[in-house]
Amino acid sequence: MTDLQIRHDAAATRAGELREQIEHLNAAPAEAEARSAELVTTRKVLAEPGPTGPESEPPELTTAYQVILNAFNTYPDQAFWVRDLHELLGMPTDDPAMNVTRSRLARQGFPTHPGRGH
Repeated sequence: MTDLQIRHDAAATRAGELREQIEHLNAAPAEAEARSAELVTTRKVLAEPGPTGPESEPPELTTAYQVILNAFNTYPDQAFWVRDLHELLGMPTDDPAMNVTRSRLARQGFPTHPGRGH
């Protein structure tokens, strides 16, 4: 009798496992079709031609880094302290923000401490 119960429990466990696999397999086609639809949309967006017409002006400087570089180009003979540069551009003057600017400018070879080095 115990052996029969063990085989019954094993069969019930196996049936449960098979039901879970069937549920997974039933959901898989819908998931694959949804992903396929997303990829079709992405392909359409990427294949869409850009604006045509006469050569347009370059895009405006939008990132903080580009704005900073523009300030250096606008005032080529002026050496900036990072705090002064941030104040001039209306950027935050907290230490983390200024440290990011310092490191970016240092990587590009811009002087961030007037009177030192250059």
